[in-house]
Parts: sequence; structure tokens; C-alpha cells
Amino acid sequence: MAIVQKTVGQVVREAASQHPQTEAYVYPEHGIRKTYQEFDEETDRLAKAFMGIGIEKGEHIAIWSDNKRHWLLSQFATGKMGGVLVTVNTSYQASELEYLLRQSDATTLILGEEFKGSNYIDILNTVCPELQDAPKGDVKSEKLPHFKRVILMGENNYPGIYTWSEFEAFATGVSAAELEERFSSMDPDDVINIQYTSGTTGFPKGVMLTHANVVNNGKLVGDTMNLTEKDRLCIPVPFFHCFGCVLGTMAAVTHASTMVIAEQFEPKKVLQMVQDEKCTALHGVPTMFIAELNHPDFASFDTSTLRTGIMAGSPCPIEVMKKVISDMGASEITIAYGQTESSPVITQTRADDDVEKRVSTVGKPHAEVEVKIIDPATNERVPAGVPGELCTRGYHIMKGYYKNEEATRGAIDAEGWLHTGDIAVEDEDGYIAVTGRIKDMVIRGGENIYPREIEEFLYQHPSVQDVQVVGVPDPKYGEELMAWIILKEGEKLDAEGLRTYCKGKISHHKIPRYIEFTKEYPMTASGKIQKFKLREIAIERSKEANV
Repeated sequence: MAIVQKTVGQVVREAASQHPQTEAYVYPEHGIRKTYQEFDEETDRLAKAFMGIGIEKGEHIAIWSDNKRHWLLSQFATGKMGGVLVTVNTSYQASELEYLLRQSDATTLILGEEFKGSNYIDILNTVCPELQDAPKGDVKSEKLPHFKRVILMGENNYPGIYTWSEFEAFATGVSAAELEERFSSMDPDDVINIQYTSGTTGFPKGVMLTHANVVNNGKLVGDTMNLTEKDRLCIPVPFFHCFGCVLGTMAAVTHASTMVIAEQFEPKKVLQMVQDEKCTALHGVPTMFIAELNHPDFASFDTSTLRTGIMAGSPCPIEVMKKVISDMGASEITIAYGQTESSPVITQTRADDDVEKRVSTVGKPHAEVEVKIIDPATNERVPAGVPGELCTRGYHIMKGYYKNEEATRGAIDAEGWLHTGDIAVEDEDGYIAVTGRIKDMVIRGGENIYPREIEEFLYQHPSVQDVQVVGVPDPKYGEELMAWIILKEGEKLDAEGLRTYCKGKISHHKIPRYIEFTKEYPMTASGKIQKFKLREIAIERSKEANV
């Protein structure tokens, strides 16, 4: 496939002209259904509202909510008028929101009222107390010099904040000709989205992605899944993350597929949507699929319409993948791998790959994507079968980190290669297995141990539902392994029983010294397990154990 030179707005118009009566999106929770023709008209109107309220091309618009319809429409409306959408993590609190709004130079914030017990209006008023006395659209904040306006995804009145209908009313002041002039002024290489990576060290960095980045990545993801206008993709992963707004909405719109959207993930709700809406595709991080498969009512739902989907976001346990194929019926489910800095997908398994390839690798690089695996110490390529750092180059590489040239240079070398920080191995057929992060690798007594290998082994125990392995400091060996285990409902297992299971099956030095049982893992809002937090807890526990 050649790279397409299209803007996000052009993609919507193309889908609407070719498949006007195909359903574009469905919100089963609210009984909302819209065709591609209606979706095109809605996003035109909203693009005019953005212009009418005074937003210029290239201006930064932060958006902060779960997967509401307003979020979906804003993504594609900004793609028609050139506003840069800055995606905000739904779990952010005051200091994180303040940092993002200030660092991104956002002039505008679109927000929901609350999320999982966090009152967004209260948090915003903490960051910007001037809002209480500000005229709507004319906020002057001491901490946020660029900040001007706030738009609510709803109709409740708050000081200084436009309601959604007040915002939409600005569309009447912009003519079709004015929108067309703005629409046609955009270039596929313009930045359209800034995504903040959830920095495990230091502050999050704003990844600048262009129309060409996200349109092509979404198209290639959908091509690899064999998506068409007849597919119905269930999207329970958050929009603020690339998984939601590139692998989800963009993959669907570039193929005129129907988006069936869950505002928030709940396993039973997702199973209900798949059944009622006859979804052919389902996205999720491994923990989501685990929650669906282990739901007590799982067997009562008909998921037989499922064909494909993507499991991504963190390493996909082999046993879970097999169950998604056998028990859910998603025979063509794919694994995708990448990171925000690469728009995000670098490699993906193919629909016709055998199960072994789909469970043991992250597939092959997409078309138009280069990959090499290097020795991080020498930067020299390593041969097939030898682990090294995965680097990638091509259309999908970000424009850089916003206002952070030093970090950009640290991530992308002089020849245009993005250094991912992931350890990977390429086999003779070009399939890639990601074995961990360079910083996750455990060095025990001089032996390099990749936690992923131990996790895959422990998943095979019939009582284990989920497992995460981390390294903890050890005075004798430098590091020791600690396994965090979630057991299946009703199952009983102790540390000694698990060690006995390991003996004779894996090397002695790979058997975790510390084994903890837990009910849940610390997670990011996008569903990634925070291994660094497990490691912090593990260090405390191991200190106690050594006392």
C-alpha cells in the first residue's frame, strides 16, 4: 500500500460519499444511531462551531472525558477545521491537568462533568480559580497564559463555562464557504493531535501526530483486520489513548465500518453490545478480555458474530488469546504492537496467521514501515534470533515531542529511527516477539531474565487468571524475581504450590523467589498495568521478608 495523502476531515467525507446510509456510530447506552451522511453533517456543523467560537488553525484544544459522543465528533470536526486535539487522560487530577494545559499551550478545554468519582468541574476550578468570575470565552488565568475558554459536554450551567448547545450555536456565524476555505488549507503533514505519554519517569511528553500519521496508521490497522463497511467494531478502549482514537475510530472511519461505542469499559456491558449489535470486531487490552472471559454470565451471551479485533496495550497472554479465539469465536483476532510515538502501530499479526504466530509474536511490520533490531550498546543490527532494541522508521514516526527538542533527539536518531526502548527478537520469517522493556529486564546473578517468559509459563497453571513478574533488589544476586498472581474465582493456591509447579519445568533461577497473591493490579486509565508501582510495592515487601 502506498501512503495516502489525506486529512482526517477528508476521510469522513469520503466514507459519507461512498457509504452514506451505512451506520457510522452507535451508542447503545443512549439509543443513538447515526449514518455516515449524518456523521459528516454533524462534524461539519461542529467544525463551524469551533471556527465561530474563534479557534484558529493550529490552535490547541484539550479534551477531557470518557468515550462520549462529543469526544468522537470533536475528533473528526477538528480534523475538518485544523484545531489540534490534545487528549487528556481521564484519571488526571489537578496537578496533572495544570501541567498538561500549561505545557500544551491549550487555549480551550472541552470536558465532561465527572469520571469515576472525580468531579472535573471542581478539579478545573482548583487549577483555574479565575473561572468563577470570568465571562464565557474570556478566561484569564495566571497559571495558564494561553487559556481562554471552556466547553462542557452537557447542558448544566457553571460559571465561565459554555454549555454544549451554546457552543454549537456558534456554527451559525460561519458560512459553508468559510469552512471549505479552512478545510482545503490543511496539509496531511500538519499536526492534528497531541497525545501525552503516561511518563513512568519524569513528566509526560506531548507526542505530536499529523493527519498522515493517524489516517495511514488507522487505515493499515483496518486493512490488516480486513475491515469493510459491513463490519461493526465494538470500542470499549478509551478514546484519549491511541488504541481508541486510531486503532478504534480511525480504523473504522477509513473503512466506513460501524463504531459501536462503550463510554466506559464494563465486561458485561461489552458482551451485551457485542451480542445485541452483532459486532464482528472487538478491541481490548488483555485485562479487558480476561474480565469478559471470566465474567460469571459469559456463557449466556452470543458472541458468535465476532470475527476479528485487536488485543494490544500490554503483552497478550497466550492462554487468553487462545480463549478469545475458541470461546468468543474471534478466529481472526490480531495482536498489535507499537507506541504513541509511532502513531501507534508498528507491527501486527495477520488474520490468516496460524495461532502459534498470533500467540507467540506481535506479527510483522506494517507495509511502509521499517524495523531493525540493534544491540543497544553498539547500535549495530543483531541477527535473527538474537534479542535487541527494536527501532522503527517510516511515515508513522511522530513529528516530535511538543516543546521538547532534547527528548525528541533522545527518541529519534539522526537517521530517523525511533528507538522504542523495547527488547525484541525477529525470527527467520520476519515475525517479531517483544520480550520486555529494556528497563524491565531482570539481571539475576549475571543472568538476563525477561519477565514475559516467566509470565507466559505461569499463565499455564490452571488456577492462575493473571500474572505479572517484576525484579526486586537483592544483596546476593543483584535482583530477584517477584510474581504477582491473580487467581481464578474459587481457586486456591499458595506460594509453595506454585513453586512446586515450576520445579523441573523452568530453570531454577527463573522460579520467582517472592510470590504475592492479589485481587487487582495498579492500572493506568488506558488499562495498562503499572509495573513500576508493583516494583515499588515489591521492594517494600522484600525488605520486610529479609528483616
